[in-house]
Amino acid sequence: MTVHELRSSASRAQAGKRVLITGGAGFVGSHLADELLAHGYRVRVLDNLCAQVHGMQAARPAYLAEDVELMVGDVCDPVAVRLALRDVDGVFHLAAAVGVGQSMYQIAHYTHTNNLGTAVLLEALVERPVQRLVVASSMSIYGEGAYVDADGTPVPVRERPLAQLRRAQWEPSVDGRPLQPVPTDERKPAEPSSVYALSKLDQERLCLIVGQAYAIPTTALRFFNIYGTRQALSNPYTGVLAIFAARLLNRKPPVIFEDGAQRRDFVHVSDVACACRLAYESEAAAGLALNIGSGQAISINEVAQRIAAAMGIDDLPPQLSGNYRVGDIRHCFADISLARERIGYVPRVELQQGLGELVAWLAEQTAADGIEAANAELARRGLQG
Repeated sequence: MTVHELRSSASRAQAGKRVLITGGAGFVGSHLADELLAHGYRVRVLDNLCAQVHGMQAARPAYLAEDVELMVGDVCDPVAVRLALRDVDGVFHLAAAVGVGQSMYQIAHYTHTNNLGTAVLLEALVERPVQRLVVASSMSIYGEGAYVDADGTPVPVRERPLAQLRRAQWEPSVDGRPLQPVPTDERKPAEPSSVYALSKLDQERLCLIVGQAYAIPTTALRFFNIYGTRQALSNPYTGVLAIFAARLLNRKPPVIFEDGAQRRDFVHVSDVACACRLAYESEAAAGLALNIGSGQAISINEVAQRIAAAMGIDDLPPQLSGNYRVGDIRHCFADISLARERIGYVPRVELQQGLGELVAWLAEQTAADGIEAANAELARRGLQG
């Protein structure tokens, strides 16, 4: 039997089983629901429809598939979690507060939602175990990505000192040696540089520790920069592509920190949804943390230019602010070899194709541009320079 046939067999074996997606009414969760429904799963979602993502008059999102059973409730509420786990075979834990900058001053909120919410879920799973658990982690746990020196020798890089950022010296260096960023694999030690990143690392480790202790096969997926339809465009703490799109929709130029040369890895949301399903269905993924990205590096400046071009806007070039944000990293992009080996993950959507789909969706959207207010709040608190 081929690898493809084995995976198809695993998917068929799961058909008809009920799974729970925490945070499943949001951007990634709703696409994951579509992916699972297409493969024969029954899907239940637990989501609190928080105002920052869904608006003040939050209701069931129109994009959420009709076949999804939506339970409105908070992952921090033990009663809601226990109800959501009834008759469930497996769990995808996506519920989280998301926002690097915001996490640096809403510390209690991020810790409560991400750490306590995960703990509440795990306590419920101790009493009512499931067959599989997949938890959404983040590339932010790495801090800076991987680097080598001129000889190709790996060099560990810590968070850039504030004094360096104030001098607008953006590139990391060690003892004055210039460094080259390279793909980051899962062996790189975690060096979280924000409250959000630390909370994601805690989510990941809590799930892996409890999963091992109670024989619940568990996989953590370290998502890189996800983009695609259904992102909350009016949320200034969402992904950078959505923030750029919201600015352009409001006839304002994208604002880029530092010099725009910082590199990231942008992965389409449908590839992330597929990776979640593959991890759930793969016995070889149990106990592991896996990178989920495109495996391609691109500068923030180029991304801003490409989204503007895809939207047909040529008179609003990116604005390089020269400012910095405390907790931001310089470069990080994924080595996805382990995910390819263990779960057969292969990204399918090239950036240009994904941007085309995003632009078609944007044509039907409106967005409030909240990024200036968000940046002003960071500056007021001394978190932006």
